[in-house]
Amino acid sequence: MSAAPADARIEAAWRALASIADPELPPLTLGDLGVIRFVRSRPDGTLEVGLSPTYTGCPATDYIRQRAERALIEAEIGAFSISAVLAPAWTSDWISSEGRRKLHEYGIVPPEPAAPSLQARQLACPRCRSLDTECLSEFGSTPCKALHRCRACLEPFEVFKCI
Repeated sequence: MSAAPADARIEAAWRALASIADPELPPLTLGDLGVIRFVRSRPDGTLEVGLSPTYTGCPATDYIRQRAERALIEAEIGAFSISAVLAPAWTSDWISSEGRRKLHEYGIVPPEPAAPSLQARQLACPRCRSLDTECLSEFGSTPCKALHRCRACLEPFEVFKCI
């Protein structure tokens, strides 16, 4: 198999994978989250795909894998295998700038790159922009989010944790 077809298949696989919506954060794609670790061609022509869960035990991991398999089949890229990549562990630093923008528009405060903790950050309400906010719970609707409230407008909002 020549390099050009392998490169075209790799590009098609990246496009297919990067467009898959995250099941817990629908405005974000797997590409936005940075969970696609690699797509490479083996000597036998099989494409090898590495995906990282956002955290060990994430309930969406199997669903994401199924969606990835379906997307690759629909992209007609040929033979492929998908593996979980656990090391190094996924970090919220891998969320793209576009992903951070989408989170903010969705009403979730995005993590800041390499932020040490939620307590060390002054969080602005995504609705009214007030800095007068408080943490209600370190656990939100999913384990990767915390629940906060704005004291100015009284609206609750979620914060994507730095992982």
